[in-house]
Amino acid sequence: MKSEKIAVLVPCYNEEKTIKKVVEDFRKVLPEAVIYVYDNNSSDKSYEIVEKMAKKGVLTKKVVLRKEPRQGKGNVVRQMFREIQADCYIMVDADDTYPAESAREMSELVLSGQADMVVGDRLSTTYFSENKRPMHNFGNKIVRWLIRRLFQNDIHDIMTGYRAFSREFVKGFPVLSKGFEIETEMSIHAVDKNYRIVEIPIEYRDRPEGSESKLSTYTDGLKVLKTIGVLFAEYKPLRFFTILAVIFGIIGLVLVWPAFSEYFQAGFVTKIPRLVVGCFLILFGLLDFVTGLILQVINKKDRQRYEILMNLTKNDF
Repeated sequence: MKSEKIAVLVPCYNEEKTIKKVVEDFRKVLPEAVIYVYDNNSSDKSYEIVEKMAKKGVLTKKVVLRKEPRQGKGNVVRQMFREIQADCYIMVDADDTYPAESAREMSELVLSGQADMVVGDRLSTTYFSENKRPMHNFGNKIVRWLIRRLFQNDIHDIMTGYRAFSREFVKGFPVLSKGFEIETEMSIHAVDKNYRIVEIPIEYRDRPEGSESKLSTYTDGLKVLKTIGVLFAEYKPLRFFTILAVIFGIIGLVLVWPAFSEYFQAGFVTKIPRLVVGCFLILFGLLDFVTGLILQVINKKDRQRYEILMNLTKNDF
């Protein structure tokens, strides 16, 4: 299969106000790149706009228009990563909030071998002043804090939709998320597998008037938090289950201590239910700790197999 040098990936869902400008901007900045627009069941004129531009000859064969019927950004990214062959992949949202001018620097970092994932960092520049949804700002801060603490990394913008990837990262990344959790999953995977990550500040701009965000502050926010919890258990099982073990152990000790104190003072126990529940909680804590140890060993073996597989298949990418 033919491989492009640079592929620009544009997931698109109901972005008729901005999709034309996004495509044109990236055509100007990266004329040698192939731009792939994947329409995700848009109910507006997004698909028709790009299709019409292509038919009129405004765009050349450097723009490819496809459809992904499975709803959700994660589903679109999965299909993009499977179908497209390139040396450098640039992923950008179709809402015209990210500057195309940064794409050249991002692609050069990947093509020169300095990075496997380049993160367009909005949060260190204009995001909090440009974004008009305060709960989005708060949510980004929470997610950033959690991931930096749980996974020991210094990525500033975990959920940015503007990134560049190497072929090795794209072909070795197992996309499991179906929706907007995909960016969180990418960040954690890159950190866990020790990929080269470079952040560059970008000038984020708010959506133009008439363009609406598809990200639900509460519904998608809860999905992202759930994803962080699941990935924490998968990637850091010993820490995750040790925390559970400590919680169960402390609660159990609080429950059994009065029973033991009563026994030492009076020679009998009247708080039998509390004693039983407390003992079970302590037992659950011990089981959690042992579970964490076992899963940590399995996780290490999986990491070893991943590295071996990537080394064996590196020349096939």
